[in-house]
Amino acid sequence: MLCGECTVPTSQDKVKRARHQQEICIIFSRYPRPGASKTRLIPHLGPEGAAGLQRRMTEAVAGQAACLGQVHVELAMAGATEDEMASWLGKQFPWQQQVGEDLGQRMDFAFGQAFKRGFQRVVIVGADCPELSTDMITQAFQELREKELVLGPTSDGGYYLVGLRRPAPALFAGISWGSDRVLVQTLAIARKQGLPPALLAKLSDVDLPDDLKKLPPSLRGELF
Repeated sequence: MLCGECTVPTSQDKVKRARHQQEICIIFSRYPRPGASKTRLIPHLGPEGAAGLQRRMTEAVAGQAACLGQVHVELAMAGATEDEMASWLGKQFPWQQQVGEDLGQRMDFAFGQAFKRGFQRVVIVGADCPELSTDMITQAFQELREKELVLGPTSDGGYYLVGLRRPAPALFAGISWGSDRVLVQTLAIARKQGLPPALLAKLSDVDLPDDLKKLPPSLRGELF
């Protein structure tokens, strides 16, 4: 699951180190419960297959984030319990429940909590983009040293990564989440807020049956 060249600290070690770190990467995902995750792929993969894909993609992104070095890494999960996380990724990464009514509120809450804890550069990544690499997340933090906002656009009009150097609640309000206008609407708000963004390379995420062809061979081999 994890980067083979990395030695992954325990959750306790990571919490201790976080007190001295300025950067945090928060991985947004949903617990891979059959029937409740990747629901748009259930007709094609079945409940177990769709949940399995959610699990493997989350593990893949966590593995890339684990190789970030001095960056603190946490998970923000929806639909998980303490026991479930303890038997899965919770043993390797600190985690928190997502808080909010929609994705925007949940991300705004996660950003706010991270800044309150003293982090100066905060990056949130989704778990739906198999192309996301350690180098790309590293680039996002590098961009945040010069810019106050960084976005990683997806080919379907959304974004797979958002990074900030300060709270920006307006950036997550009034967005048509799940539509092909998420990035356009976000960029319009960013301009009004005086937040010119750095844009990373455009990547593809996996939400619909047609997206499955974008999976790397290792994942495709497990599903088909």
